[in-house]
Amino acid sequence: MLERFSLLEKRFQELQEDFGALKKDLVQLVEENHQLAHENHHLRQRLDDLTPDSAKQDSAKQDSNNQSDDASVGEGYDNLARIYEEGFHICHVYFGSPREEEDCIFCLKFFG
Repeated sequence: MLERFSLLEKRFQELQEDFGALKKDLVQLVEENHQLAHENHHLRQRLDDLTPDSAKQDSAKQDSNNQSDDASVGEGYDNLARIYEEGFHICHVYFGSPREEEDCIFCLKFFG
């Protein structure tokens, strides 16, 4: 009976080590995914900026007259989005503190 218990204990330790390795790999994958999503977002923005689109230009001309006062608000929003993507809180609760790998519901409410 003691021998079986020792064998089970050894298996349990091996499983714990495997789970630890899997968790470490998962954290790396999540971080890599977050970085790639961030890079993809910026590349899409850059592509949109570089791609001339006649419909986009026409709507931009119409909107420029209506949004001249809102330009500074849009810029501030973009700056906060950039700060959040860089890994910092933008919410009133934890503003400026580094985020863990998880998203913050208070920060995400700002984008909603």
